[in-house]
Amino acid sequence: MRRAALRLCALGKGQLTPGRGLTQGPQNPKKQGIFHIHEACSSIHVNHVRDKLREIVGASTNWRDHVKAMEERKLLHSFLAKSQDGLPPRRMKDSYIEVLLPLGSEPELREKYLTVQNTVRFGRILEDLDSLGVLICYMHNKIHSAKMSPLSIVTALVDKIDMCKKSLSPEQDIKFSGHVSWVGKTSMEVKMQMFQLHGDEFCPVLDATFVMVARDSENKGPAFVNPLIPESPEEEELFRQGELNKGRRIAFSSTSLLKMAPSAEERTTIHEMFLSTLDPKTISFRSRVLPSNAVWMENSKLKSLEICHPQRNIFNRIFGGFLMRKAYELAWATACSFGGSRPFVVAVDDIMFQKPVEVGSLLFLSSQVCFTQNNYIQVRVHSEVASLQEKQHTTTNVFHFTFMSEKEVPLVFPKTYGESMLYLDGQRHFNSMSGPATLRKDYLVEP
Repeated sequence: MRRAALRLCALGKGQLTPGRGLTQGPQNPKKQGIFHIHEACSSIHVNHVRDKLREIVGASTNWRDHVKAMEERKLLHSFLAKSQDGLPPRRMKDSYIEVLLPLGSEPELREKYLTVQNTVRFGRILEDLDSLGVLICYMHNKIHSAKMSPLSIVTALVDKIDMCKKSLSPEQDIKFSGHVSWVGKTSMEVKMQMFQLHGDEFCPVLDATFVMVARDSENKGPAFVNPLIPESPEEEELFRQGELNKGRRIAFSSTSLLKMAPSAEERTTIHEMFLSTLDPKTISFRSRVLPSNAVWMENSKLKSLEICHPQRNIFNRIFGGFLMRKAYELAWATACSFGGSRPFVVAVDDIMFQKPVEVGSLLFLSSQVCFTQNNYIQVRVHSEVASLQEKQHTTTNVFHFTFMSEKEVPLVFPKTYGESMLYLDGQRHFNSMSGPATLRKDYLVEP
């Protein structure tokens, strides 16, 4: 079962193929069911998104003022709804917004997004999508009688991101658009799209689905959100898909290896791998020999440490886009080191925000290759935090990234039972791809 997946779709003949992984198909927005509410809608600058978010929640750009700002938000509790029934329903077009990233006309901004290969840094795009998703949800829940929103909206998970463009130019303007597509009691699904200017036309680049949750004004408990009313068959289909996505995530969680034993086929896989590492010269389960063209899983790690300075979200915590970018870049470096050549991202899974990262924390990121096949590399990044005063570490995120290398990579072998479970988990994420990918540099995205 696929979870939060980033899928890159090459351009070729035939229709756009649904599913995770590299697929082929022409990018005709009229044939993809893309939701367009208002093509002529004016765009705001990408740099103004976070300014607008601060205005909505009353947060200050000055770190010294954050305590006072949070105290003021306590007064907003009276604006919170006692039930969802007391909130007016909203339409999808009520939350629609467009954001411009003018790479072509602002060289100073372009440098922030530029890679040494003269492409666009995908980690920066993740940051922009995260901020945009939050702003869209505030638009959906806007209260005209209140100067500031009583809700604290945070990212729960990135469900999927589908790439539909073969490359991103750092010299052409980019436009984001999005709207709320499904609503529960306290959660919302957000659909976002990204376009890049070619000539005088903005062409599709990616589709993204994020899930956001609403909290009270102090971000201490859940809060109700405005219901959503679809107005057309296309909107009804989007809403139905949101319900299906929720069920899929629940089903995937229930079969996690942290809750259930591996299947019979998976147990056989691990046992056969174990037998292939036994030394034929001895009759012992303790004597292990690595097969040819293989690497022990324990030798495929990279780690990093971030001191969480006040580069924060509007609630004075480290924002999710920053965490996604750091995990993605470490995973890319791990795949590059393991495969011995430049890797290209194929998919991203399980960007689920389990615990907020407080300003002042130490952020530990541990990246490890957990599964390989042919020229594919599955990388797992574990994120945990600890305060400067305490030594106890707490998990905040687990990321799963699938990369393709230019050449075939070594097999990775687990030694322990715990590593075997990581191997099977990586295999599950890899197998959730819809089909094999064809390695084409110009179709892929780098850090």
